[in-house]
Amino acid sequence: MTEISGGRKRGVCAGRNMAVYDPEMLVTSSMAAADVEEVLAIERAVFSAPWTENMLRQELLLPLARNLTARIGGELIAGYLNFWVIAGEINLHRIAVRKDQQRKGVAAALLRAMIGLAHQEGARYATLEVRSANEPARRLYERFGFEVRGIRPLYYDDTKEDALIMWADLGQRAGGEVV
Repeated sequence: MTEISGGRKRGVCAGRNMAVYDPEMLVTSSMAAADVEEVLAIERAVFSAPWTENMLRQELLLPLARNLTARIGGELIAGYLNFWVIAGEINLHRIAVRKDQQRKGVAAALLRAMIGLAHQEGARYATLEVRSANEPARRLYERFGFEVRGIRPLYYDDTKEDALIMWADLGQRAGGEVV
């Protein structure tokens, strides 16, 4: 990869050129109450059935919930992730990236941070549900060792679409992506 302006590198993904952030340009940290408005804007822009402000604020208060943000250069929130840690397992509930920041490595950075926290907290496994038609998300999760293990028929109320249940054994890899 070669350096381009704005701290990004150019690479190839799925046969297309894309700009990828240098990992040092993305800062992942715990979400704070002050971040909710910016996260809510991402939520509304990305999801057909977005969480409400109250739902996001409740997640910040739950002892089992972990909420992360990824900031570009420590400023603009480019994406966020919400997961729970229960009985040694991670359950990924939400991951979203601003539309103008997608396909630049933000989601991967958030997943790496989640896996790092999972290891710190002794979690060995991770699970998530993903829309069956969401191929880009499925490919991303597969890069991190997730495999389809089941189907929840008609899971999504808005489209009646099935959800694929994906699992990963986090103990099989030290830091994230399968190489």
